[in-house]
Amino acid sequence: MNLSLERNVARWIIILSSFIIISLILWNTYSFFQKFKAEERIKIKTWSVAQIDLLKNIDDLTEDVNEVTSHVLTETTTSTPMLVLDEEGKVSTSINIDEEKLQDSLQIQNLVNKFTSENEPIKVIVNNKVFQTIYYGNSPLLNKLKYYPLALLLIILLFAAVVYFFYRSSKNAEQNKLWTGMAKETAHQIGTPLSSLVGWTEILKTENVNAEYISEIEKDIDRLQTITERFSKIGSAPTLERLDIVKLTESSYDYLKSRSSKLINFYIESPDNEIIVNVNPQLYSWTIENLVKNAIDAMKGKGDLKLKISQTDKNVLIDISDTGKGIAKHQFTKIFEPGYTTKKRGWGLGLSLAKRIVEDYHNGKIKVLHSEIGKGTTIQISLKLLS
Repeated sequence: MNLSLERNVARWIIILSSFIIISLILWNTYSFFQKFKAEERIKIKTWSVAQIDLLKNIDDLTEDVNEVTSHVLTETTTSTPMLVLDEEGKVSTSINIDEEKLQDSLQIQNLVNKFTSENEPIKVIVNNKVFQTIYYGNSPLLNKLKYYPLALLLIILLFAAVVYFFYRSSKNAEQNKLWTGMAKETAHQIGTPLSSLVGWTEILKTENVNAEYISEIEKDIDRLQTITERFSKIGSAPTLERLDIVKLTESSYDYLKSRSSKLINFYIESPDNEIIVNVNPQLYSWTIENLVKNAIDAMKGKGDLKLKISQTDKNVLIDISDTGKGIAKHQFTKIFEPGYTTKKRGWGLGLSLAKRIVEDYHNGKIKVLHSEIGKGTTIQISLKLLS
């Protein structure tokens, strides 16, 4: 059994054990509630028996009220709210009820309805005749006990949420540390041969090699230098500059256009005026590159790709649309998770990296604006304008 499987088994054992424990606690609470409620009903029935004895003694003026009867009537119901109505529906006795409520017939009826919903009324029968009807509600302690399971569940859910967020933040921190280390190591590894290529380019210039060849090589060397800078900035707070996002986006888009399949039709719609935002050019161009490459892969190297730049009062919007296979709605947020990919080859890091660059480094937003299976997808970047 591998380590991952062992962790999954242990996780399910903990979840199942927690569920059993919670179920037992809730069942015991429910059982205690029902027993406590039954005991309160016994008390009210005892009170009704004492009331019957009192009524009989009232009819027989020669007998005094029994001491036990008097004790039950005065001491049994110390907290239970109770309303006693005579045969005409008038209040004959009330216990633990605000006197002001007894002055309003509508409030009395509301109390009767409330008590009836909580407990079945008890009739006081003397000589086969109903003299009184006792309506009683739950005591304050019973009402508190009724909400105890909900409070317990809330505490458990809060505790589970704290554990989950702690686990998730720890996992993300561990992943970020790993990716940062890999990125910086990659930048270091690229740096050595890159320096050598720069030297060889200078030598080629002295050998009367076609200038166009050298120019293309230099472009790719500049590209490698940009990639190296990108990787070296991962894990560090990037420096943001006041730049024209239109020009920067067009530059990145044109570079990819010149090095992509001729079967892809590139379109761009952008305003003529400058739109100034705080941006890191290396990281932003990396985001555009990742989104464009994902769009190209979704179209399998053939289709229409459009980039549109627009602005609102507070934001600049960059929409990248393709005519690829589309994304199911339930995957709109999942595609930005690290490691998620639908490709046979790939690490599933491109879109998660784009999300981190846009949201963590530039305080912007990135989302799937809309998508339809078989027709294509539009992903939107939103960055704040400088005030």
